[in-house]
Amino acid sequence: MADNEAVMGDTADEGTVASAAGAVTYPTAPNHQVNVRSGPGTHHRLIKVLPYNTRVPIRCQRHGEKVSGPYGTTDLWDCIAPGQYVSDAYVRTGSDGMVAVPCG
Repeated sequence: MADNEAVMGDTADEGTVASAAGAVTYPTAPNHQVNVRSGPGTHHRLIKVLPYNTRVPIRCQRHGEKVSGPYGTTDLWDCIAPGQYVSDAYVRTGSDGMVAVPCG
């Protein structure tokens, strides 16, 4: 199942996903609605779908299922809120490696 699949009627508010004041946010891939999952893999429960042109904070990162997307193939998953993960293949961080601390 592709990580950018759309689910009708299950989208977040447009714009930036809620984050702490002053937190760095990263843009999701243009022309993609990005799935937010309960864990680092497509087999984890789909929580919501981010709308086009969303910016997300990255609280921490962890390795999980390998996913291919607009920004390459990676097993890195970005935690954007407690219990909410998106594949780093759909987030433009400017790096092929970690840009945040590992999730504990």
